[in-house]
Amino acid sequence: MSLGFRVSGRIGKPVAEVFDAVVNPKKLSGYFTTIGGASAPLRTGTGVVWWGKVPVEVDEVVKDRRIVLRWDATDADGRPAYKTRIEMNFEPLDDGGTFVTIAESGWQEGEVGLKKSYLNCEGWSQMLACMKAYVEYGINLRDGYYRSEMKGEPANESNV
Repeated sequence: MSLGFRVSGRIGKPVAEVFDAVVNPKKLSGYFTTIGGASAPLRTGTGVVWWGKVPVEVDEVVKDRRIVLRWDATDADGRPAYKTRIEMNFEPLDDGGTFVTIAESGWQEGEVGLKKSYLNCEGWSQMLACMKAYVEYGINLRDGYYRSEMKGEPANESNV
């Protein structure tokens, strides 16, 4: 068995606009990958770099519907050990908004996997909140909010 989680939230904008806020590197860098940015658009079969140093493999992009990514999960010493899978789904709502669900899975069982999955769950929850503020109101919630942002550093286990 592997560890995983799912977080969801409503963004009060049409699905095309919400989806573009994730695949478009300029927009993603405006609320999530704010330090170091996002190197390129998310396209099936490509690789991108987030925060100037985190490699992300793009397995699938279905316009306005779904994004599937993989990235490194690290061991207790911070070395890449295996990959986890991130799946983002975008559901258009009758009121014109979008329901976004982000699931990440694949951590190995044990104390290290559990701790790291909790950190990523926190990160994806924050990403959804930041995306809502950015897409609906043009506000960057990350600016000066997190310890890492106050130091001008991408988030990691020691500065969140």
